[in-house]
Amino acid sequence: MKEKGFRIITEPRTLHSVLQWTSDDEVRKMAFVQGNSVPHANHEVLDKLIAARHELAQIMGYRSYADFMVQPNMASSPEVVKSFLLEMNKMIKPKADEEFKAIRNFKRKICGQRFVDLEPWDEAYYAAMMKSSTYNLDSSVVAPYFPLPQCIEGLKVLVESLFGATFHSVPLAPGESWHPAVLKMSLYHPEEGDMGYLYLDLYSRAGKYPGCANFAIKGGRRISETEYQLPCGTCAIWLSLSQTHCLCIVCHIAVVALICNFSGSHNSSTVRLNHCEVETLFHEFGHALHSLLSRTDYQHFSGTRVVLDFAETPSNLFEYFAWDYRVLRRFAKHYSTGEIIPEKLVNSLQGARDMFAATELQRQIFYALVDQTLFGEQPCPTRDTSSIVADLKTQYTSWNHMEGTHWQIRFSHLINYGAGYYSYLYAKCFAATIWQKLCQEDPLSLATGTALRTKLLQHGGAREPAHLLNDLVGDRILTYCNGGIIPDITSFSDEVKLVEDKARAAVVA
Repeated sequence: MKEKGFRIITEPRTLHSVLQWTSDDEVRKMAFVQGNSVPHANHEVLDKLIAARHELAQIMGYRSYADFMVQPNMASSPEVVKSFLLEMNKMIKPKADEEFKAIRNFKRKICGQRFVDLEPWDEAYYAAMMKSSTYNLDSSVVAPYFPLPQCIEGLKVLVESLFGATFHSVPLAPGESWHPAVLKMSLYHPEEGDMGYLYLDLYSRAGKYPGCANFAIKGGRRISETEYQLPCGTCAIWLSLSQTHCLCIVCHIAVVALICNFSGSHNSSTVRLNHCEVETLFHEFGHALHSLLSRTDYQHFSGTRVVLDFAETPSNLFEYFAWDYRVLRRFAKHYSTGEIIPEKLVNSLQGARDMFAATELQRQIFYALVDQTLFGEQPCPTRDTSSIVADLKTQYTSWNHMEGTHWQIRFSHLINYGAGYYSYLYAKCFAATIWQKLCQEDPLSLATGTALRTKLLQHGGAREPAHLLNDLVGDRILTYCNGGIIPDITSFSDEVKLVEDKARAAVVA
């Protein structure tokens, strides 16, 4: 007799949903182990990638691929990167340990067992339950305030308030679109004219790239003293070389591609986002604006064509706008009643976000350490990557490693961000400082936008990022360390400290 049940695919979104919402401990364990163990063929792929990159680095005269990749960046060396990561990990460990105990105590209370252990497949489930019970949050209550058309209105609010520009739909030329879901938007300034174009392809579909990303297809550049080749951005786009259609690129127009994959059809009027997806949309829009507002002499330095550990700063900064009630109340309206999202609900979202912030930060540090170690100097004989990951997790996180899992073979950032994953943490620190020093007081003011545009976004990679950051907010945003640059972590650590009282209260409870 065949067993009854469901076949679960192990792609990240499905796996996360199973781990977060399934009450059966054995089902969660099975999903966690299987989801972090396949495909087995990737072991060989990753080993070959590490070996090939190490060989390349040595041909180029570097000790390791990490040396090769980090040297042009602000950090300048893997040693500077690791000192930054270890210092941040040391700072966050007491709070991460408190949060671990809070989740463990909550599980023991729910299970009625005083000495039950907290397992890796428990985190998402019990953390979500704690957030929901503490802040009375339900995704079915949040999503109705974020219908996708209203979220696009939110992007229009940003460009109008910050930059005095408009963001509106324009017709697509025959053959210009690669899918009927694609929209074309124009960024227009009343004094400067067209500033660039943005293609929106926001919905998930079969055969489409599954993630969210930004691609500079053609950058802007100065043609003469009076002419500038405009950037044209594509938000949520995937271009397939196998498709017969191609972009109709007008002379002097640059193209940027961004990807999002929201559930639903472009023909449906009921597509509503959860807040995490709204944050993703604003993140990707930050990348798009970096390209659209760039005004550099050379295309090679346009927009996001900057050193890797600076590239994610604008996108991380624009995530803050998706959390600020003064911004949200301008566009987040209930799809059926038109009611503006209640401030109390936004406060609950913020509280839930902060509740286990140290745990999430510790996880990101762990990812960055794995990345640096795998692409660092290679021991002889080489070690199995799974044993390296297990040792690092035990040493630098509050969580146990589950034997038989091989998380690293599914970590796609090892491909496109090899030896550079730490850049996300650099960006979080830089963005926190910029937000607190420049944007927080009046996030939608033209003065704020003018400073962001003229001192940061318009320069792309044509100026050293350290000069841009210091010019934007003054001192206390970065520090020089052993020949490299690391972010000042003061502003970001202040944000993490916001969870201290909540975590302690949960432990006591």
